[in-house]
Amino acid sequence: MLDWSGTSGGPALDRARRLVRERGGAAQLVVVHGGRVVADVAHGCAADDLFWVFSTSKPFTALLVHRLAERGALALDDPLARHWPAFGAHGKEAITVRHVLQHRSGLPVARGSVADALTMADWNGSVRALERARPRFPAGGGPAYQYLTYGFLLGELLRRITGTPIRELMTEEILAPLGLRDTYLGVPDAALARQVPLRARGPAGRATQVFVNRRETRQAVIPAAGISTTARDLAVLYQALLDGGAPLLTPQSLAAATMPTSDGTVDAFIKLPIRWSQGFQLGGPGLDPDRPRPMGRTSSPQAFGHNGSNVCVAWADPARRLVVACLTNRVESRTAGAAAHNAVAEAILAEFPTHG
Repeated sequence: MLDWSGTSGGPALDRARRLVRERGGAAQLVVVHGGRVVADVAHGCAADDLFWVFSTSKPFTALLVHRLAERGALALDDPLARHWPAFGAHGKEAITVRHVLQHRSGLPVARGSVADALTMADWNGSVRALERARPRFPAGGGPAYQYLTYGFLLGELLRRITGTPIRELMTEEILAPLGLRDTYLGVPDAALARQVPLRARGPAGRATQVFVNRRETRQAVIPAAGISTTARDLAVLYQALLDGGAPLLTPQSLAAATMPTSDGTVDAFIKLPIRWSQGFQLGGPGLDPDRPRPMGRTSSPQAFGHNGSNVCVAWADPARRLVVACLTNRVESRTAGAAAHNAVAEAILAEFPTHG
């Protein structure tokens, strides 16, 4: 268990704390080095207030898949249609679990980006749309980011295999074993008062703000983007993974989950070079060392985690024995958000430049 009683650090870590405050709005920052909490910041909110973390949610579902694969309940090379026959229609019979984990299903959207987003709180509607969808790209080809379909594809697969809806499955398999009491896939009534509202500028940002701040959205089951949690809970999750995976995964399964599967290939959907594994985004400079990176340009290639719309991010860097969770409620442009994440990460990495 992590000890939240004290923090420490030098001027570089102080700079990271200052950058988080200066971004404005509400924010939480937790940094753990060598198993010791060295930063625990809550600015404009309480430490147990809940942030909507966008795609920082995705690793939770990936970990469920790898847990079931460990037990033999599924194989990563199973076609989804083996467990979900209706999905195999319209040329999707060859799409495998591994394809989805690697963002290579060819289904970045079911209907379109806007249509998928507007109906993301409707589980049954989203699942039916995937059954009717036709792939945009060949299965197993280059990565094409499944920004919402990822969670519905894997979540419905898990439900069909286990007979348990993904919200309950996540609680049983991940949240309860780790003692994550402030993490929800769909916030219950009792915790709604702790939700941190999004704040955004510009027409698109304000539309996102209104939609995500709705009670119906916050309480919906949206596995790819709808986890509400705290920086402390995310730090506990990533520390468990950094320590070898127990009690969630064996070291072998964790190695499979974090194995590189694309090394900076330009993603066909988001048009950016992303280093993917089988459930996480990976660190390192990539093919474009000048581009801001959510885990920092100087993070090690072994670093793994996930960015959430340049609003929230959580990651671990095994080369430094480092865990970082940085959550904000500021929806900004892609450029501004990416630069803000990179600046905080680089300040933290400067504090802990080497292993030990």
